[in-house]
Amino acid sequence: MTSSFSLPPVHSDLDLQALFASQRQAFASHPMPPAAQRRQWLKSLREALLADQDALIEAIDADFDGRSADETLLAELLPSVQGLRHAEQHLQRWMKPARRKVGLAFQPATGRVLYQPLGVVGIIVPWNYPLFLAIGPLTCALAAGNRVMLKLSEATPASAAVLKALLERVFPADLVSVVLGEVEVGQAFARLPFDHLLFTGATSIGRQVMLAAAHNLTPVTLELGGKSPAIVSPSAALDGAAERIAFGKTLNAGQTCVAPDYVLVPRDHLGAFAEAYRRAVRRLYPSIADNRDYSAIINPRQLQRLERLLADASDKGAQVLDLYPDETRQGRRLPPHLLFDVNDDMQVMQDEIFGPLLPLVPYDRLEDALAYINQRPRPLALYYFGYNRAEQDYVVHHTHSGGVCLNDTLLHVAQDDLPFGGIGPSGMGHYHGQDGFLTFSKAKAVLAKQRLNAARLIYPPYGRALQRLVYKLFIR
Repeated sequence: MTSSFSLPPVHSDLDLQALFASQRQAFASHPMPPAAQRRQWLKSLREALLADQDALIEAIDADFDGRSADETLLAELLPSVQGLRHAEQHLQRWMKPARRKVGLAFQPATGRVLYQPLGVVGIIVPWNYPLFLAIGPLTCALAAGNRVMLKLSEATPASAAVLKALLERVFPADLVSVVLGEVEVGQAFARLPFDHLLFTGATSIGRQVMLAAAHNLTPVTLELGGKSPAIVSPSAALDGAAERIAFGKTLNAGQTCVAPDYVLVPRDHLGAFAEAYRRAVRRLYPSIADNRDYSAIINPRQLQRLERLLADASDKGAQVLDLYPDETRQGRRLPPHLLFDVNDDMQVMQDEIFGPLLPLVPYDRLEDALAYINQRPRPLALYYFGYNRAEQDYVVHHTHSGGVCLNDTLLHVAQDDLPFGGIGPSGMGHYHGQDGFLTFSKAKAVLAKQRLNAARLIYPPYGRALQRLVYKLFIR
């Protein structure tokens, strides 16, 4: 059957169709790799990452023109290696078929669920964490027994080249292949008839990816973003909350999909929190301009976007506070800013910020703070600071977000036994750990019967006494 739905052609010099076909053929030859084979894939990848960590750190630093080596270690290599190790340790249990009950009316029979690889998986990787956001989904896809094609970001060419060489050394191209190229290559990549496609990036691009995948009815996992709020309770310890929010907002200079996007603060604590946040940031980074611990904005276009957000907010009445007014900016290291008196007319309160700008929004009652959040698109993450258990439960149960972190930021993403994923405009689907294994597997229902066929009792012709007895026993 030919679909009437069509997309305009995309021109690419790469023969993506041939690459895809070779993986599809390889999968057909080995459709159910055993656990030992999959564990070897994961082990080989883990060892290669450890062996090449210095080259990866240097390449990511070059792409950003200033990326903290420790941030790459903590936010990219550590979770990548830990995720691989977690999958190696638990893979046998994940693969084990799950026994399910068969109803009395259908006995004698057995039921089980077999977790089968999907086939060829596509992964589109963003620029902000070019290593972890490639290795994380790759780990899950390989653990599930799939072949994988990765499209790496054109915004991080140095790290893409190092990662491509690493993966080509570890895996044959019909198992894992890496695609490089500009926007048109990414568009062509999204239109391949993958068995599953995972995209991490902006919501606007996610819509285009989903549209392209729909042409082939390709199921998608979208890891997007949005405006992740942090709520500071009136009972919270302001210094502790400010420090943890500062860490989450300044890691990678705020270029993190789950970074706190704005903070809801009790109105009468607004000034005290702002001062606590300023002190916390200055402790973490005594200086910005020449500080190798503080990462740069990825490229001039993103820096200009952030500067436009500041100018737009200021023009519309916001108070903008540069936390390092005494420093002259060097390169693309944009210092953290606080924004007061913000409103919904400002672009900074409409778009995901993805940088070190932090609006503060005052509230009077906790219910008002939750209403503010619930009137807006559902975020990828939500953060609450306060130690009242009843309040914590109230926030968790009366908001929707991809994930929640109580009294911290970001760290829920690094937990391999917790699913990671958005909701609504912040994404769909989950991965990490077992949830990633399930995302890239087909849970195939298997009902098995042997020689005895009790179902003959309900075969036509109908109206027999035995059939009426079956109805009487099971339909009531």
